[in-house]
Amino acid sequence: MATLSSPTTPSSSLPTAAPLAEGSRAMLVFCLFALYVIWGSTYLAVHWALQGGLPPFMMASVRFLMAGLILYTALRVRGAVNPTARQWAGGAVMGVMLLLLGNGAVVFSQQSVSSGVVALVVGSVPLWAALFGGLMGQWPGRAERWGLAIGFCGLIVLNMGSDLRGNTWATLALLVGPMSWALGSVISRRLPLAGGLMASATQMLTGGAFFLLVSLLRGEHLTAVPSAKALLSLGYLIVFGSLVAFSAYGYLLRHTRPALAMSYAYVNPMVAVLLGVVFAGESLSLGGFVAMGAILGSVVLITRARA
Repeated sequence: MATLSSPTTPSSSLPTAAPLAEGSRAMLVFCLFALYVIWGSTYLAVHWALQGGLPPFMMASVRFLMAGLILYTALRVRGAVNPTARQWAGGAVMGVMLLLLGNGAVVFSQQSVSSGVVALVVGSVPLWAALFGGLMGQWPGRAERWGLAIGFCGLIVLNMGSDLRGNTWATLALLVGPMSWALGSVISRRLPLAGGLMASATQMLTGGAFFLLVSLLRGEHLTAVPSAKALLSLGYLIVFGSLVAFSAYGYLLRHTRPALAMSYAYVNPMVAVLLGVVFAGESLSLGGFVAMGAILGSVVLITRARA
C-alpha cells in the first residue's frame, strides 16, 4: 500500500494532472511497471520476511522508519523546507490510518493467510473509498453502484470460502485495514499535509514510529538471526516498495489521469497471486478465483466511471 495521496479520492477533488512532456513516455511506462510489479511483489517480500524470522510489526517499523529517514534526508539536502507542526500532525494521522492500520493489517494477516488472498482483499480499497466518499456527499453513479455491489459480493464469497475460514483475527484485520486505508485516502485532502514527497516522508516516519511502539507493546523480539532471504526481502521493501514505487506513484498522480494512477489496485492482486503460486507454493481455491473476478471486475467498473 502507498502513503501518498490516494487515487481512490473522487477525481473531482483531485488537481488537474500536468500534461506529460514529450519524451516522458518512458518514465510513464517505468512508473506503471513500478506500481504494477513492485507493489504487487511486496506481498511476497513480506511473506519471505515473516517466514525468515522477522516479527511483523518490528519488520514494518524498520521498513518505514528507514525509508522515511532516507527520503526525508534526501529532500532536506536538496533544500526542501522542514514540515510545520501541523503538517507533521497531519502526516501522523495518515501514518496511523494508511500504514499502522492499513499496512499493519497486511503484515499481521500474512502470518496465517496467503499473500495472494491478502492482496485480493486489499484490492477492495476502491470499494470502501467509493462508499466513504458517498457518505461525505459524493455518492457513486450507476456504474460505481454496480461495482460496489459486485465487489462486496466477492468479499462475502471470499470470507465464506476456505481462504479465510478459521482465521478470525486475520479476517478482522483484513476488514479494518482496507477500510482505514480508504477512509484515510478520502479525508487526506482535508488534512494539513506537507507538499510533494515530503508528505510521504512524514507519513512513513510517523507511521514507522507507531509500528515500533506497537512492536514494543507486543513484546516482539528476535528469537534467532533472521535468514538472508528475510533481510534481503526487508531491503527490497525499503528501497523498492517504500521509495521507488512511492515516488513513481507521486509522478503518476501529477502527470496522468487519476484512473490510470489507481489502476494498480486491480493489477496488484493478480501479480501477488501469480508470484505466491510460483515462488511460495501458495494456492487459491475455486471460491477464491470467483471472488477475485468479482472484486477486480468491480474495481474496474469504479475506476472507469471516474476516468
